[in-house]
Amino acid sequence: MTVLLSLAVALFAGLMMTRLCKPLGLPAVTGYLIAGILVGPYCLGMLGIEGLGFTSMENVEKFSILSEAALGFIAFTIGNEFRLSSIKQIGKQAVIIALFGAVGATILVDGALIALSFLMPDVIDIPIALTLGAIASATAPAATLMVVRQYKAKGPVTQMLLPVVAIDDAIGLIVFAVSLGVAKAFDSGNLDVLSIAVEPLVEIVFSIAAGSILGALLSYTERLFHSRSKRLSITVAYVLLGVAISQLKFNIGSVHCGFSSLLLLMMMGTVFCNMCDFSEELMDRLDRWTGPLFALFFVISGAELQLATFTQWTMVVVGAVYIVFRCLGKYFGASFSAKITHCDPNIQKYLGITLFPQAGVALGMTLIASAEFGGTQGDVIRNITLFSVMIYELVGPMLTKIALTKAGEIIPEGRKSSRGVMHH
Repeated sequence: MTVLLSLAVALFAGLMMTRLCKPLGLPAVTGYLIAGILVGPYCLGMLGIEGLGFTSMENVEKFSILSEAALGFIAFTIGNEFRLSSIKQIGKQAVIIALFGAVGATILVDGALIALSFLMPDVIDIPIALTLGAIASATAPAATLMVVRQYKAKGPVTQMLLPVVAIDDAIGLIVFAVSLGVAKAFDSGNLDVLSIAVEPLVEIVFSIAAGSILGALLSYTERLFHSRSKRLSITVAYVLLGVAISQLKFNIGSVHCGFSSLLLLMMMGTVFCNMCDFSEELMDRLDRWTGPLFALFFVISGAELQLATFTQWTMVVVGAVYIVFRCLGKYFGASFSAKITHCDPNIQKYLGITLFPQAGVALGMTLIASAEFGGTQGDVIRNITLFSVMIYELVGPMLTKIALTKAGEIIPEGRKSSRGVMHH
């Protein structure tokens, strides 16, 4: 019973918070995250009443299955944006922008944190700096997608944004694997080139292959059913199957093999939307069905934010340096590459800002890194990422909204002329 009560309280708190956010012009995502903090272990949870909020981090982690499922649906939805017709136009530009954005963030964060490691050697060392630089390359698709959805944003920046975010994560995985390998070598003095070079590539190839097969099977299975609700159920079943497969881990020789759930489900969505002629209608239905799931996902993400990291001033300093230099890297990387690929001027100006949010993938990388290093190094990496994710998640959606509004892709609500006709 307490599990269901916790979920009800979380969903209710999230929805109430979005009502408060609306007059302030804040995106719904921000409301869900703030609600998560309020019902989380640092506020309501402190009362220790089971079911009335999340009493501890362990209590929040019980719901990780919901978060994994929600991320699966988010990735699947993004995959559906990759229709072949639109890829032909923006494919090359998106790859170049994602590459510059990811690598730009990594280089600037590496440089700034390595410099900082000479000033604060007892807090941060070079392996930690290199690892955090790699984590800086990842962008969070979830918060960005929710803002695009909520305000029905349309235009060149939005159209470029989703593919860039998707490709960004594949590039981020490679950057992370290489950096982590170098950082480990720094730490221990020996370099295992095989696993460093091979593992991320294996993960990407396996994820794309498995996603493609599932996408093809899904579009075939859909044709066996004619009722809309059964088609919707089949889609949900396949997404859950995809999420389950993405959690498999196995070894081939000395190489650890795994899947990236984001890549696997994005690929599944891409293959499905290009093979199935009624995929658009199905996606509309799926959107309505996943609303409460996404709301819970963001409330749970809010509850997971570790407010304790604010108590150590050293973490706040390192975190602030990380945040500033990552934003500069993302912004100028995207802006410069959009210029050289002759993108729309609005893309050059505003795309970088929409790449600031950071969450799921970065946290996944953090778990791997802190497990690899362990001890105080692992704690430092985890605390700084958690601190920055908290800032990004609370500020990022708002910045995305502002950038898309300035680019003219979000139409301000409720502007009516005297005849009561909406202006567009």
